[in-house]
Amino acid sequence: MGGVDFSHLAVTLKAAVGSEPAVALKYGMLINTVIDFLIVAFAIFLVVKGMNALKRKQEAAPAAPPVQETLLREIRDILRSKGEKIL
Repeated sequence: MGGVDFSHLAVTLKAAVGSEPAVALKYGMLINTVIDFLIVAFAIFLVVKGMNALKRKQEAAPAAPPVQETLLREIRDILRSKGEKIL
């Protein structure tokens, strides 16, 4: 975050009295944590998005025809070469 630190921000709910410490709500640490979380979440989002794009490119390649279809085509071609009439 470029050296920006919000951890010193706090709201004093009850002032210190004698030996009792002050009661403070430290919202600055929450702001720091939320900003850090958002940065990490965005980085992970970009990595996952990139991996999904690569995966889609791999899946886009056409699949080979089934073996049965290939064999049937070969049989058809052999019958045509012998001059037999095929429906």
